[in-house]
Amino acid sequence: QVQLVESGGGLVQAGGSLRLSCAASGSIFNINAMGWYRQAPGKQRELVAAITSGGVTNYADSVKGRFTISRDNAKNTVYLQMNSLKPEGTAVYFCNVVRTVIRAYNYWGQGTQVTVSS
Repeated sequence: QVQLVESGGGLVQAGGSLRLSCAASGSIFNINAMGWYRQAPGKQRELVAAITSGGVTNYADSVKGRFTISRDNAKNTVYLQMNSLKPEGTAVYFCNVVRTVIRAYNYWGQGTQVTVSS
C-alpha cells in the first residue's frame, strides 16, 4: 500500500499563487507517475498535471504556462506550483500515484481544498 499526505491548499485571491505538496510513504518502490487531479462541485475529476519518474510532464491545457509540477524522488514527494490562479481553479485537488507491480495500481490522497476568490 501507498499512503499519500497532501498539504498546501487554502484560500487565495485571483492572480495569487499556491504550492501543493504530496508525500508518499509505504510501498513506494516501482512508483511511475505522480500527479494532481482536481474536482470542482458538480464536475468530474480531471487531470491537472502529471510527471513520470523520468521527469516527463503533462499538463491540462487550462493550466499550461501557469502551473508547474515537479517531484523529488529522494523524498517521494510531488509538488504543484500554481501561479496566476483563476476562480475556475476552485476545486478539491487530489494527489495521484501510479505504481506498477505486474500491473498498474492507482493511489489517491484525501484531497486538499483550493479556493480562488475573484
